[in-house]
Amino acid sequence: MSLTYCLRHYSKDRQHTQLIIKKRVKRENHTTIGGLMSRKVAIITDSTGYIPEELVAKHNITVLPLEVIWGNETFKDGVDISPSEFYSRLQTSKIMPSTSQVTIPYMQDTFERLIAEDYDILGIFISAGLSGTINSAVQGRAAMKTGQDRIHIFDSMQTSMPLGFQALVTARAAQDGASIDDCLALAKKARENSAVYFAVDTLEFLHRGGRIGGAKRFFGTAMKVKPILSVQEGLVTSVESVRTTKKAHLRVLEIIKEEIGDRTPIRIATIQANAENEANALLELAQKEMDITEVIYSQVSPVIGTHVGPGTVGLAYLAGI
Repeated sequence: MSLTYCLRHYSKDRQHTQLIIKKRVKRENHTTIGGLMSRKVAIITDSTGYIPEELVAKHNITVLPLEVIWGNETFKDGVDISPSEFYSRLQTSKIMPSTSQVTIPYMQDTFERLIAEDYDILGIFISAGLSGTINSAVQGRAAMKTGQDRIHIFDSMQTSMPLGFQALVTARAAQDGASIDDCLALAKKARENSAVYFAVDTLEFLHRGGRIGGAKRFFGTAMKVKPILSVQEGLVTSVESVRTTKKAHLRVLEIIKEEIGDRTPIRIATIQANAENEANALLELAQKEMDITEVIYSQVSPVIGTHVGPGTVGLAYLAGI
């Protein structure tokens, strides 16, 4: 048998093997709906949702980190700096940190990798009113040579666990074989049925960030005023102010109960900035007063935490889904 013959047949066998592997990968990333093949859906979100790592891994969610800029240092949120490290440093630092959106190259690289793996993509990101991450996603998609029509970018109009809940429910649906259109419709429904409320423990960081004046901080601190904030229509909004921390926490729970009404199931997440014990106490009370289907322990991201500071406690919910 000649060497030329052996090489020719080796080459053919190798090409055949590669073709089988490619077909197998494509089959694994497709689902069959009504006898038709539909691509599987990859869910992408950003780090401000603070979905617990075990849920990210379980539901195959791709999380892209925002950047925390502290003087001359830059950290990837949740990667190079943990929430506890962030808040400990925030208490003592004379320099106010800032945050920056996910970079365009990072976004583009992620899109290209998932398109190459034959996924349709749904990117659910922090509100455009709070970060430029949505803009990075749009520009990252525009820079791609192919696959742009398979990338869907969705403004959660939220951050924290309302964003996390939107990513979670769509990721679970995608794992069950939902199409990109189904996932997009579910994200819209989740956006309409989720919210977050949190009580700020100190007015210092609202003042340092320029959100309130010195006089308001002084009198508010003297009167033990605790602002209750929410994210509404894509922006952080002051809902009301309550005297004392305990009353503020109870009021957060009251507001959430009023909003949820008779909707079921109820999913609740604790939101806290170096205040785990206080958040757990509020959650325990919520579990006594509501029939909660799912509980998630989360934290306040630096995007919000920079302005509200440590000690912030709240609850996020998703109801009716």
